Amino acid sequence: MNPNLSYDPPVTIWSVDPRIDLFAEIDRLKRERHALILAHYYQEPDIQDIADVIGDSLALAQAAAKTRADVIVFCGVHFMAETATILNPGVPVLLPDLAAGCSLSDSCPAPAFEAFIAKHPGHTVISYINCSAAVKAQSDIICTSSNAERIVRSVPAETPIIFAPDQQLGRYVIGKTGRDMVLWPGACSVHMLFSEKQIVRLKVEHPEAIVLAHPECEAAVLRLADHIASTTGLLEFATTSPAKAFIVATESGILHQMKKASPGKLFIPAPPDNGCSCNECPYMRLNTLEKVYLCMRDMTPIVSLPEDLRLRARVPLERMLELSRSASKAT
Repeated sequence: MNPNLSYDPPVTIWSVDPRIDLFAEIDRLKRERHALILAHYYQEPDIQDIADVIGDSLALAQAAAKTRADVIVFCGVHFMAETATILNPGVPVLLPDLAAGCSLSDSCPAPAFEAFIAKHPGHTVISYINCSAAVKAQSDIICTSSNAERIVRSVPAETPIIFAPDQQLGRYVIGKTGRDMVLWPGACSVHMLFSEKQIVRLKVEHPEAIVLAHPECEAAVLRLADHIASTTGLLEFATTSPAKAFIVATESGILHQMKKASPGKLFIPAPPDNGCSCNECPYMRLNTLEKVYLCMRDMTPIVSLPEDLRLRARVPLERMLELSRSASKAT
C-alpha cells in the first residue's frame, strides 16, 4: 500500500442488491455525477465495456489531463489513479478497489530510489509511468511503453540516464537507441512469467500465428516476437495486420479489444510456465463492476496526495505530455 495515499475505508460488494442492473445504474450515476470512466486494457471485459475511454497508460494520462468531468472513476491500479490526481487538482479521483496495486511500482520504493539516484549524480532520471507519485517526484521526465524510445532519444547524447523501474523495458530501449542507461532492477510480475518454452510450443501448434509481445517481457520472449509494442501498439498491429492468428504475450485483458476489433481472427494468450492464470494481473482484476457501481454511488474511495508531492510529481508528467503533443504535431 502506498503510504502517500489517503482514502476513506473501502466499500464491499456484499451491500449490492443482486436485482440491480449494474450497467444501467452505472450509466445513471455517470450522468448524475458528470463522471468520466477511464479503464485500462487489462480490466475485465465488463468494465472495458462501460468505460468512456479505454487505453494504455499514455492514452489514459492524456484523457485525464484534458477532461472537464466533475469526477474521474479510474478502473486501473494505484499509480494510474495517482496520475489522474496529479493532473486534476480539485477533481475527485475514485479507485474502485484500493487494494489494486502494482508489482512493478512496488518494486521501486521511493526511499531506496532516492538513495539509488544519489549514487549516480548528474544523470537524467527517466521513470516509467508504472511507479508511485513519490518516485515520479524524484524524476526528470516520465515515459510510457508507447513513448519510452522517443523520450530517451530526447535526452542529449552526452547526458547519462537512469531508467526506472522496469529493467526489461529499459533493456529493450537500450537495444533500440544504443544509449547506455543505468537500470533500476524492477519488473512486472505478469510479464516476467511468460514462458519462452510455451511460446515455442504454441508456434509449432500454430505455425501461421504472429507473436506479439509487450516490451516488459524478458529478452528471451522478445526474441521470439514478430512485433513488440505497447498494449495500444499491439492492438493496432493486430487490427491492421493481414495475419489471421496471433500469440499474445501481454496481460490477457487486451484480447477483449482485439476480438472486438477483429472478430474473424484467432488470438491465443501466451501462457506462463505453470498452469496458473498468471497472464492475468491480479491487481487489475480486483476491480469489478459491483465495485465500480459502489464507488460511484458512495463517492469513495478517493485517491488524494499531499499538495507538495502532487506539484513535484506533475512536473515530469507534464514534460512527457508536452513531448507527446510535439510528436503528434510533427506527424
